[in-house]
Amino acid sequence: MNAQRYMVHAPGKLMIAGEYAITEKGQTGIVAAIDRYLTVDIQPARGNRLDLPQLKLTDIHWTFEDGKVKFDKNDKRLVFIKHVLETVFAYIGDDVPIHLLITSELDSKSGQKYGLGSSAALSVGLVSALLQCSEKRDKAIDRELIFKLASIAHIKAQGNGSCADVAAATYGGWVHYGVFDHDWLKEQLSSDAAVGEIVEKEWPHLMIDALHELDDLQFLIGWTMKSAQTGPMVERVQALKESHPTDYQQFLQDSQEAVEEVVSGFKEKQIDSIFEGIRKNRKALNQIAEISDVTIETEGLTDLIEGVGGAGAGKTSGAGGGDCGIAFVKQSVKKDDVYDLWRDKGIEPLPFNAAKDGVTID
Repeated sequence: MNAQRYMVHAPGKLMIAGEYAITEKGQTGIVAAIDRYLTVDIQPARGNRLDLPQLKLTDIHWTFEDGKVKFDKNDKRLVFIKHVLETVFAYIGDDVPIHLLITSELDSKSGQKYGLGSSAALSVGLVSALLQCSEKRDKAIDRELIFKLASIAHIKAQGNGSCADVAAATYGGWVHYGVFDHDWLKEQLSSDAAVGEIVEKEWPHLMIDALHELDDLQFLIGWTMKSAQTGPMVERVQALKESHPTDYQQFLQDSQEAVEEVVSGFKEKQIDSIFEGIRKNRKALNQIAEISDVTIETEGLTDLIEGVGGAGAGKTSGAGGGDCGIAFVKQSVKKDDVYDLWRDKGIEPLPFNAAKDGVTID
């Protein structure tokens, strides 16, 4: 590795459309990078050291032997870092001692999660930092390589997930995302294929297309001040594949039609199409929530959505059950009027915007 110090910044994300359905091969969704960042400060050191002061995890050391990272402290919050280190070291073949300092703006000051995809930002930021310090670095950021390495680490760490949040942190902006074939990737990882070979291959069904923000459209974010446990919710919805296959397939179709209407609205600059697609996606999510007995749209999120009224359209973001909701309104609407309605219902407006850039390196 080279002897320089780098600061790497990876944005958070919010899902815009296609939640739950996007875990299935062939489905697409829309995700936006958000201008709140996780930062990785990386520099050469005498020994491997990791500090995450906001998690009260400091002065952690690790060894790297036989392709495995072993920390001197046991903490489940280190699992993503472990898999990123192992994945990138397998690619670059280099484990020169480094010091990593990781800080984040992706949670509230009280430590509660907004639901901005901190694990994905961590994976992308750390992959980018390690590549930048390696002898394999390019002058330009290789975003496809970063996405694929971070996705491999992500799948190794949790076994599932669409990796739409990884795409947002990597590429930035508004992304129309098609999930890759997870079974194919898992087969590759379980074979004798090297990581370097896997990232060079074309990943089946993967699609990452940029959408362009519209001048006449405002994007608003509200926080319910309640965190959601997304894993069990996703599992219960996915269980419908076996218990209610017809309903589940109808949901996938409805979700895809809603996503395509939003995408068309962005591309054709038709704001009303965006509004209609958002409303259709909300309806599809509420229908599958009722069938699966999962509370996707909480009372707080309903208040957020209805606070927009006829001025635009809103919906849950991500798995729902808390965290954030989103809304789109025309530029002529005074957003402070919407914010006042939200505050009256206990919803905190978040002054965040879509991040034009993905991961950056200073």
